[in-house]
Amino acid sequence: MRNSMKLTQQQIRELCKAKGLKVTPQRCAIYMMLTARTDHPTAEDIYRTVKRAYPMISQNTVYYTLSALKEAGLISEVNFGHKHARFDANIDRHHHLVCVSCQEINDLYDETLDRLSMSAEKGRQYTILGHRVEFYGYCKRCQEKNKSSSRPEGHSRRAVR
Repeated sequence: MRNSMKLTQQQIRELCKAKGLKVTPQRCAIYMMLTARTDHPTAEDIYRTVKRAYPMISQNTVYYTLSALKEAGLISEVNFGHKHARFDANIDRHHHLVCVSCQEINDLYDETLDRLSMSAEKGRQYTILGHRVEFYGYCKRCQEKNKSSSRPEGHSRRAVR
C-alpha cells in the first residue's frame, strides 16, 4: 500500500504552475490535503477539512478546484458505486480494494494485473488508454464484526459491473 505523498507547499506550487494552473492558497491547501491522504475522500470530506484552515472557502471553490486538478491530471475522480465520487491524488497505476460494508477503499499494487493490461495491448494490437480493476469484498475489520461468515447472507461471490 502506498503511503501518503505529503508534498511541500513549494512542490505543490511548482506542480500547479507546470500544469498551467493559477496558484491560490485554497488550491494548494486542497491539493496538499489530498496528497497527504490515502482514504479517497469525497468533495464534502475535502470541504470540511480545508474549511478549518480557510473558513471562508465555499463548496463551489472546492468543486471547481477538484475539477481543475483533475483536468490537469494531478488527481483522479473515482466512483465505486457509492453515493458520492471520491478523489485520489495517487495517479500512479494502481487498483482498489473496496469494502462493501464500511466502504473503506484501499490501493492495491499488483504487477500481474499490470502485465495483463500490457498483454491485452500487445496481443490484440490495441492501444490501451487506461483500465480500472476493483475488488469488492469485506475488509478485515468488517470480517471480524461478522465472524460467523466471511460472506454475510445475501452476498455471494459474483462479478460486479
